[in-house]
Amino acid sequence: MQADSPAKGEHGAAPVTDPGATADTFPKLLIHNARTRADRPAIRHKDLGIWRTWTWAEIFENVREFSVGLETLGLARGDKLAVIGSNRPRLYWAMCAAQGLGAVPVPIYADAVAEEMAYVLEHAEVTVAVVEDQEQVDKILSISGRLTGLTFIVYDETRGLRDYDHARLKSIDGVQERGRDTLARDAAAASRWDASVAAGKGGDLAVILYTSGTTGRSKGVMLSYDNVIISARNGNLFDRLDADEEIIAYLPLAWVGDHIFSYAQSYVAGFCVNCPEAPETVAEDRREIGTTYAFAPPRIYENLLTLTMVRMEDAGAVKRRMFHFFINHARKWGEKILNKEPVPLWARLVYRLGDILVYGPLKNRFGLTRIRVGYTAGEAIGPEIFRFYRALGINLKQLYGQTEASVYITAQPDGEIYADTVGKPNIGVDVKIDDTGEVLFKSPGVFAGYYKDPEKTAEAKTPDGWVRTGDAGFFDPKTGHLKIIDRAKDVGKLNDGTLFAPKYIENKLKFYPNIREAVAFGDHCDCVTVMLNIDLAAVGSWAERNTVAYGSYQELAGHPLVYDMIAKHVIEVNRSLAEERVMAGAQIRRFLILHKELDADDGELTRTQKVRRSFIAERYEPLVRALYDDSTQADIATEVTFEDGRKGVIAATVTIRDVVPAPVAPVLGKAA
Repeated sequence: MQADSPAKGEHGAAPVTDPGATADTFPKLLIHNARTRADRPAIRHKDLGIWRTWTWAEIFENVREFSVGLETLGLARGDKLAVIGSNRPRLYWAMCAAQGLGAVPVPIYADAVAEEMAYVLEHAEVTVAVVEDQEQVDKILSISGRLTGLTFIVYDETRGLRDYDHARLKSIDGVQERGRDTLARDAAAASRWDASVAAGKGGDLAVILYTSGTTGRSKGVMLSYDNVIISARNGNLFDRLDADEEIIAYLPLAWVGDHIFSYAQSYVAGFCVNCPEAPETVAEDRREIGTTYAFAPPRIYENLLTLTMVRMEDAGAVKRRMFHFFINHARKWGEKILNKEPVPLWARLVYRLGDILVYGPLKNRFGLTRIRVGYTAGEAIGPEIFRFYRALGINLKQLYGQTEASVYITAQPDGEIYADTVGKPNIGVDVKIDDTGEVLFKSPGVFAGYYKDPEKTAEAKTPDGWVRTGDAGFFDPKTGHLKIIDRAKDVGKLNDGTLFAPKYIENKLKFYPNIREAVAFGDHCDCVTVMLNIDLAAVGSWAERNTVAYGSYQELAGHPLVYDMIAKHVIEVNRSLAEERVMAGAQIRRFLILHKELDADDGELTRTQKVRRSFIAERYEPLVRALYDDSTQADIATEVTFEDGRKGVIAATVTIRDVVPAPVAPVLGKAA
């Protein structure tokens, strides 16, 4: 395969458009925003149903007090500060407060079990941990014997912690009070903090973000201020984001996506970040705020679509028919109207009526009525799901990025939106395809390296500065956009030479609301087989309507009628594959429905909900073997981890179904 010539971000370098563009650290950006946008809302948090707002001037005071208070606890330049919890204003402030002292924040996934947390805290040499609540305090205390460098745990919510030993526990309120007292008592304290901020430089280490770990232990990605701030500034420029945007922060603090969209881009552009009351209220809170800029991984969009379809099945016959009529019309004409293409007047009028009756209420329900730019990334989204949202008039686009790139590698410019591509190189980014088909990039966001792992760093970065993504892809000659096939290590071939791209097949399956997760097998095999997880909400609703009794996920997953329903979806996917010349030979021949949901706590998914394919193949080896030895059933016993850390075992006899492949249409010009 011939390597593609590098493609470059068409906009070139971002111009300096305001005085804040010269600020090269987040504390400096905070000072700039506090001076120039003092009274503008910077962050909101919904608590007990009420939104509380802080301006940029108020954030500055809070961050400075917090920072000086942390200094009294011994936090110093070069130290590491862990941040653990859900999206809360004071946890975002903790990152900037640490950076004001020259310390380095290390966000950790809030749903990580104690063992995962221990690894990151030890590996990063964390000295202070800022956490949300009692749950996180308890996890750290349970492993405190291993954390010799940890000196203090600082918590946000006080509930449940009154009777704890507070020798090493401090509340954020208490730490801020210490900072206020120091600033009031010591006339030079403010000047020392200003000097500490001024000493920070763009090339300094800004944050360590641990990867999701699809292939083993998480790696600590070191990003400098230049990496993060320049990438955020270029991203803002690409989509013309300014201080008037409203976003909702609900993604994990430890994920690079949230760090860029909810922290870096907000500080650079000066827009407002809104923290929801709880994960369960995100859609409602998004609707109240009226977000203009949104980001979500494909799973979020999949879940919204699943819930919508489930609810419509429970609706009355008239509403259900009206819904499907207008949705079908939108699928035919919606994207063309969104792209301002020529559309017959009658189609446009029907679409407007549909907007009043269906599309508008649906967008309002999703909280996307005011959305100007929406992105999905993290993994491939099913083309059908992607087109569904765009058909409603939502400007949903795809973005391709990595932690090692400070997110941005490619993005779709307005007017150039394709369901099967991830766009063109972003501003300042160069992308090329090597001889093996792997995608490589250069950009201002290229990470400094993996923390304490020079060998892995050398594997990822070439001597001339290119970064290996681990993904296989190519540039579409018609559009100039990048297409990602799959992880390079996952793309393989069947024994007859047919291309096997598991993620491509899995995404087609996950389009159906009844299928929550799919794992395909086939490399070096005679045929393709899949393991499936059903969606409990969707299939549970179906079971109620069809008087199917069940007492657990396991019972529902193994029910013959559920297998019949899922088999129809698999057959439809095979018909779709049969229409594609390259993939026609990779149709699914056998499938099973797993007896348990794949879970990050069990190591089957990453904390960003990506499938750990090799781990699943090893863990469910008896089932994989049965898929290929003509067995109709297989016994399996699987260890599971409960929320409190206890272990248990789920045993089951799993049914395996055969599927007849769809006939492949003959290639034109050749004999049938």
